Amino acid sequence: MADPYTTLGVARNATEKDIKSAYRTLAKELHPDRNKDNPKATERFGVVTQAYDLLSDKDKRAQFDRGEIDADGNPAAPFGFGGGGAGGGFGGAQRGYRHDGFEGAAGPGAGTEGIDIGDIFEGLFGGRSGMGGAPGGGFGGGRSAPPPKGASLQYKLQVPFIDAATCAPQRITLGDGKTIDLKLPAGVENGTQMRLSGKGQPGPGGAGDAIVTIEVGTHTFYTRQDDNILLSLPIALDEAVRGAKVKVPTVDGAVMLTIAPGSSSGRTLRLKGKGFPRKDGTRGDQLVTLQIELPVDDADLAARLEGWHDTRDLRGRIGV
Repeated sequence: MADPYTTLGVARNATEKDIKSAYRTLAKELHPDRNKDNPKATERFGVVTQAYDLLSDKDKRAQFDRGEIDADGNPAAPFGFGGGGAGGGFGGAQRGYRHDGFEGAAGPGAGTEGIDIGDIFEGLFGGRSGMGGAPGGGFGGGRSAPPPKGASLQYKLQVPFIDAATCAPQRITLGDGKTIDLKLPAGVENGTQMRLSGKGQPGPGGAGDAIVTIEVGTHTFYTRQDDNILLSLPIALDEAVRGAKVKVPTVDGAVMLTIAPGSSSGRTLRLKGKGFPRKDGTRGDQLVTLQIELPVDDADLAARLEGWHDTRDLRGRIGV
């Protein structure tokens, strides 16, 4: 890989803000969604992203500047031999999800390449069993670098609110026209990334990965608060006064909710386990806030209330 500063077009003393700004400009220009018929742009997008992964990590940037690692993030070979790994072994890690449902550390290429411990030690020691005559040992026979994998491809997947809350499988069409079904992980939210191994660009060392970034859609009457789901529930005056059992929608289907007599607007009731799934296997709740809706110009209701007044000092507690 070329010098990451050169790849991003920034100086060696560039600030974090300069690096981020340069990457955003290039990523917007080269993103696969805008270059579906230009594989070279897609390949360069992967190179630009890998350069940003290295320079945006303070520790790795310092290691690179000191000559301790190369542009691929691999340890600099001692005595001038040995070699880098496929796509870089020390890429910037962020939390993501493999398609098999297991959470994993993600790294270079597109911010999601997993760290392979075996590759790390092979990069450090060249696979040598000693400094003598063992295979690959001594100063003249370091193991050659494996061929690089293809570039990673980035995808965005819009997931409906209820599908995210119920972890419903999602179908996605990849750049090669093939469709696959994704199993959403518990704890899914905006920005959750899923890695599809071997679904990226082809390369000498095998295909890269596809990185799917989740965007959870909004809903007409549900809102999300952490792992809980919020709902404002309209009720009639007689239901609030006398109490009632009413049907309430949830992401799993409608349920019956008991409203106590004398319930006021703003009272919140809890439906346990009707929220978003958590990574520990539990679920959040659905919080239902009652909203009394009065009819407009209802002569019968006005007649029934004729001569009746609520004598309580309702606004005294707020000083008026």
